[in-house]
Amino acid sequence: MGAASAIRGSRVGAGPMGETERGNAAPRVVVSYWCANGHETTPSFSADNDVEPPETWDCPRCGFPGGQDKSAPPPPPSTQPYKTHLAYVKERRSDADGVAILDEALESLRARRRG
Repeated sequence: MGAASAIRGSRVGAGPMGETERGNAAPRVVVSYWCANGHETTPSFSADNDVEPPETWDCPRCGFPGGQDKSAPPPPPSTQPYKTHLAYVKERRSDADGVAILDEALESLRARRRG
């Protein structure tokens, strides 16, 4: 029983965590992004000359896009409410057009029933 407690809290592969076992970390650069709500996000990117940090980065707190200029963050995206098929039809047609189309469809249906 005493020997079992010696490994309590250990796991397979557990050992010292250090640079000597993992190798040296790649050089990184930290870039700050600010969203329209004033939240700051600081992801890190490779310091290689081939890697360019993106212009915008989504804020993990509110989801708005963030830019690198704190005084002029990108505007939040405009959100349009969900439109039904009927809403799109009403944008294209007036009520008078709708009545004319309905009358035409009803007349066509009546003609098929008669014949």
